[in-house]
Amino acid sequence: MRAWRVHEFGVPTDVLRVDEVDPPEPGPGEVQIAVEAITINFNDIDGIRGRYQTVRVEPPYIPGMEVLGRVRAAGDGGGALIGTRVCAIPSGAFGGYAEVAVAPVAMTFPMPDDMDTATAASVYMPFHVASLALYERAHLSADDTVLVHAAAGGARSAAAQLARARGARVIATAGGPHKLRFATELGADIAIDYRSDDFVARVLDATGGRGVDVAFDSVGGATTIETFRCMAFGGRHLLVGFASGIEAEDEGIVPRPVLFGNFSLVGVCHAYTEDSLEFKRATGLNFPSHADGARLHEDLLRMIAAGTIRPIAGSTSSFSALPEIVGAMESRATMGRNVVIVD
Repeated sequence: MRAWRVHEFGVPTDVLRVDEVDPPEPGPGEVQIAVEAITINFNDIDGIRGRYQTVRVEPPYIPGMEVLGRVRAAGDGGGALIGTRVCAIPSGAFGGYAEVAVAPVAMTFPMPDDMDTATAASVYMPFHVASLALYERAHLSADDTVLVHAAAGGARSAAAQLARARGARVIATAGGPHKLRFATELGADIAIDYRSDDFVARVLDATGGRGVDVAFDSVGGATTIETFRCMAFGGRHLLVGFASGIEAEDEGIVPRPVLFGNFSLVGVCHAYTEDSLEFKRATGLNFPSHADGARLHEDLLRMIAAGTIRPIAGSTSSFSALPEIVGAMESRATMGRNVVIVD
C-alpha cells in the first residue's frame, strides 16, 4: 500500500515521503480499514515535528490520527464491523496517512453510506470533542454565554454550533475578516478579531462586565492566561488543547488567578475505551467508554440529518498533495476540516 511516512522530524512539507509498505494487520479488538479519506489534525503536525509528547513515535512512522473508510478485516471482537463504513482513530493515534489503517473497535463508529466523503470525514473528532467538552464537562445550558476561541477551526467550529444548538449565547474569536464572517455564519452572536482587538475588553463589554460562563479553549498558552480575566463567577474554563503550540502542555498554570477568579478549570481529553472502569484501575485516568461514544455518535448523526449542525470540510485535496494541505493548516491558512481523499 501507499503511505506517507516521516523519516526524520521536521517541517511536514520537507519530511513526508510516499513509501510502499505492507498493510497493517488487525489484532484482537482491532479492525482493518480501507481508507477513503484522511482528516488532518494539529496533533499530526506536532508528531511530525517531534514535539508531541502524549503520543511520541520515532521515525520512520506513518502519521495520521483520523480516517474514514470501510472495514475489510477484523481481529477478535471486531467481526461485526466488517463491510461497514466507519470513522476511526487509528491504533496509537497514528498510521492514518495511508491506504489501509488499523483502529481499535473502541475508537471506531459507523458512518452513513449516503453521506458524501468530505462531509463524513469532518464529523468525528470535532463534534465528539466539542460535545464532550460543552455538554458533558461544562454542563452547558441555554442561560450560559460561551466564548469559543479561534472558532474557524475544526473542533472550535463544532463547538460554536453545538453551543448555539443548546440555546447559549456565543462569543467567538477569529483571525481576520473572512474567518469572522465564517464564525458569524456558524451562529456566533459576537465575533472578535483576536489579531486587532483586545478580546478580554470586548468580552467584558459584551457581558456587562460579568464575563463568560464557559470558555472553549483549545488554543492554550497566552490565550489561556488572558481568558482567565474574562471568566464569570462560577464559570467553567474548558482546557481542550494547545493549538498555539504544544509546548504549552508542559507549562504550569499559576493557581492565583484561578483562586481569586472563583471559576473552574475543566480538563477535556477525547478518547474511548472498551471498559472505562478497568481502564481507570490500570491507568488512573478517566476516559468515557465506547458505549458512551456510540450514544453520542447517534445523537450527532440525528442532529446532522435534521440540519441542526453541519460538518465543515474547509478544504479537500488528493492523496498526492497531502503534505501541502498539512503545511497550509500549520500556517493557519485553512478553515473547518482539511480532508485528503484517497484516490
